[in-house]
Amino acid sequence: MTILVTGATGNVGRLVVDRLLAMGATGVRALTNDPEKAALPAEVEVVEGYIGRPQTVPAALGGVERMYLAPLPETAREVAGMAKEADVERIVDLAGRGWWRRVEEAVEESGVAWTHLRPGEFMNNSLIWAPQIRTTRTVRDAYPGAANAPIDLDDIAAVAAVALLEGGHLGKAYELTGPEKVTRAEQVRLIGEALGEEIPFVELTREQAVEELTPVMGEYASWYLDGKAELVEDPQEPIPTVEEVTGRQATTFAEWAIRHVEDFR
Repeated sequence: MTILVTGATGNVGRLVVDRLLAMGATGVRALTNDPEKAALPAEVEVVEGYIGRPQTVPAALGGVERMYLAPLPETAREVAGMAKEADVERIVDLAGRGWWRRVEEAVEESGVAWTHLRPGEFMNNSLIWAPQIRTTRTVRDAYPGAANAPIDLDDIAAVAAVALLEGGHLGKAYELTGPEKVTRAEQVRLIGEALGEEIPFVELTREQAVEELTPVMGEYASWYLDGKAELVEDPQEPIPTVEEVTGRQATTFAEWAIRHVEDFR
């Protein structure tokens, strides 16, 4: 069986490759825009290409039975259609809310059997604080009480690998979160514990936070902070989907912080 992983240089796609191999998959093919950067294992067949350039995709689809589709709404319909023409039997896509639902719609319209993955906020988003922590040992941000259940990228990849390799997942849309609800202030505290020191959270007003985030996030700073404000009044609760699908508990934020401690040191 040949499994195509698109976006294999991406944060999730690269981990999907590793998870497939760990589960004993053979015939793993990786579509990547930068094979050298991906540093893929020798047993992986590498095809240079990118779903953002659909003309490069057909060369990777020959003999493919199952495919992981990275989230790119702009070309999802064209790529899913190519997969249908190539007789791909199953697509596991990474999508989400809002704009990203276009990926799911494109896959369903293609007629290929599907599994949708809908992760919440990535734990890796907390790396936005890394420059502050490295240089000032402090986090200056808004909404310390905003709470959700962020997920580790590797847990998303683990669910994707199971859905690609095992039965019982077709036609399922999996909401994915971490195993616990944590506030932003608690996340900073846990990063500090990983570092072995206290990292103060200095609360900013929304206006101050927009000003500080705009150089990094541009026009999305306000949108990002609006989402945090909503989580103060309506926190996201954890969902046990990762454990139900993979058979192991999802990664806690404390575990993630320990694994990424050098990013903050």
